[in-house]
Formats: sequence, C-alpha cells, structure tokens
Amino acid sequence: MAYVITSKCIGTKDRSCVEVCPVDCFYNLSDPALNDKYGRKAKSDDDPGMLIINPDECINCGACETECPVEAIYEDTGVPADMKEFIQLNADAVAGLSDSQLDAMRVTAKG
Repeated sequence: MAYVITSKCIGTKDRSCVEVCPVDCFYNLSDPALNDKYGRKAKSDDDPGMLIINPDECINCGACETECPVEAIYEDTGVPADMKEFIQLNADAVAGLSDSQLDAMRVTAKG
C-alpha cells in the first residue's frame, strides 16, 4: 500500500506534505499538460504539474495526508473513483528512472 497524490495538487504544489515525510518519497512531476488537462493554472510558469509519491518508497505512514491543505492525498485503496487514474500516474512518473533522475526530481523541503 502507498499514498497517492491526485488532481487537487495540480496548480497548488504546497509542499507541506513533504515536510513531514520520513522517507522523502515525494517527486516533482513538472508537466504543463496536466495543468492544461485539468484547467488549473500553475503558481508560476516554472512550476507546472504536481507532486507525486513514489509507491515503492512510501511506507504508508499517513503523515502527509493530514498535512495537505487541499486534500489531494489518499491511501491508494481510498482514492475516489473519479481520480483512480492518479494511482497509475504516481507509479508511472517514477517507473524506470535511474537513481540520478530520481534525485533530480525528488522534493525534500517546502521551499
């Protein structure tokens, strides 16, 4: 089991969740197509997309869920039906990436 970030993060990327993660399993998916698809403007032109959680690294502690100000994080078994695609999106975003690619995308602090 793992936690999943859903569409509510698109255009927000608050990163409060990152601050409480004990294993640093958050990654920046910088994909402007997500903003276009869901009609959410990025906070700035250089920060499109959303954060994702690497399901292979998540320890299912739940600390992130309560910290998310927009309620974008769900346990994978509790993702609402209309957001189920984000389970796969979170997994696919990091699948097959090298350690150096993962390190370049990893988010470990709010700022």
